[in-house]
Amino acid sequence: MIELHSVSVDCENPYALATWWSEATGFPLEDIAKPEDEEVALQTETSPYVLFIRVPEGKSTKNRLHFDVTSRDGRTRDEEAARLIELGATVYEDHRKPDGTGWITLLDPAGNEFCVCRSDAEKGLPE
Repeated sequence: MIELHSVSVDCENPYALATWWSEATGFPLEDIAKPEDEEVALQTETSPYVLFIRVPEGKSTKNRLHFDVTSRDGRTRDEEAARLIELGATVYEDHRKPDGTGWITLLDPAGNEFCVCRSDAEKGLPE
């Protein structure tokens, strides 16, 4: 049996991208993080944590692994997407349906895809 220790995101500027994701998620940067660091982690509440690692090459194809996010603060999927767009994300694909189901795929500032999904409350599930 194994434990998922971390999810790593390759990027050009770990500090900048980790700072964006910190603002997006509310998880703080690790206490020792500095702008010149080769690796920067978010201090998540549970394992796995998210680690941003400097790599020389840029992103060139669709992510094979991505984050699915929902609001922790009572916002709807659409309100959360709007907040993330205001922070600097861009719309990549819109999979929302007229009946309220679906998701919206955004790109973070480094071009990594992630999906904003409906909250449990929007799905009619207990929170």
